[in-house]
Amino acid sequence: MADAADRRAKAWISQASHDLDAAKANAVEGRHALACFLCHQVAEKAVTGFLYARGAEQVWGHSLADLCEDALAFDQSFDLVKSIAILLDKHFLGARYPESLPGGVPAEAYDALDSERALEVAEDVLGAVNQRLSEGG
Repeated sequence: MADAADRRAKAWISQASHDLDAAKANAVEGRHALACFLCHQVAEKAVTGFLYARGAEQVWGHSLADLCEDALAFDQSFDLVKSIAILLDKHFLGARYPESLPGGVPAEAYDALDSERALEVAEDVLGAVNQRLSEGG
């Protein structure tokens, strides 16, 4: 059973890493809204992978605040991860839907600074998850 959980966790972490690469490529190409959404996906998948690695049978939702709160049950140091990961929650809807922003469509509202900051956070979250997984077995 542990092998299946490990494979599941590794699959989520692997996809998070691939999404990070895609986010970087989109930022370089000027698709900043998409890059920001993908950064949210990186963090969501990384935390989901962490939860599966620690024995969660089901992981629900997309809110990084909620997912990190669940992770706190397994690792109290996740409070630090949560404090940065929640910065990406605004991109889950805001970076995707034309009616989510009062000032225009996401493709026109997001800029290089937005994607740069989101990439930093996504890299930090993925790195923190990988570090905790390597330390905890």
